[in-house]
Amino acid sequence: MARHSRLLCLLLTILLLPASADWPALDDATLQAVTQRHGALAADRLRAWQALIDDYRDQPLHTQLQATNDFFNRLEFVDDIVHWRRADYWATPVEFLTSGGGDCEDFAIAKYFTLLEMGVPESRLQITYVKALRLSQAHMVLAYYANPAADPLVLDNLAIDVLPGSARSDLVPVYSFNGYGLWLSKARGRSQRVGGAERLSLWQDLKSRLAQQRASAGQAFAQTIEKKR
Repeated sequence: MARHSRLLCLLLTILLLPASADWPALDDATLQAVTQRHGALAADRLRAWQALIDDYRDQPLHTQLQATNDFFNRLEFVDDIVHWRRADYWATPVEFLTSGGGDCEDFAIAKYFTLLEMGVPESRLQITYVKALRLSQAHMVLAYYANPAADPLVLDNLAIDVLPGSARSDLVPVYSFNGYGLWLSKARGRSQRVGGAERLSLWQDLKSRLAQQRASAGQAFAQTIEKKR
């Protein structure tokens, strides 16, 4: 009975995790399924991701930002049309890690959800669509704002260091968003709020897949617990 109670409490804790998490538990059954479908390296990347979150959850903010930037920047950049056979696809962190690569949106999104898991307030994070002047193309980065008027710190798959936005003259902000809203940029930093992020269909599709992954993993975990009773 005591073991059953502990397992039930564990299950409830996992299923009540914040909505930012798209993978409720990296138990043996989950990792075995990932290995069978995506290979051992994919499972290793998920373990390393969980270790990153656990190891840096209580670290100073800049350490969290730099560690997260370093971790994901090791992954391979791959265009959506090659990687997903779609013109534009925003992958969840698990999809990004298990597939071993993605484009700039996938890097920014994975960093966003990872920092949420470390305890960084969502209100301070902005996934930001920019024009990369040196590449002369659209690009996406993650920005951290200490306050709404602050010079943001930029996490970029094209840059090793996390730098202030004022030091990134090569990036011109176009719009930014998070779970709270959508902002259009007329100059550096945030500009006028123009509504909720639900206006971005790719963001809504991503959130839907996050919810599905959480539900599927939660069901699998519940089945594993039932077998152990």
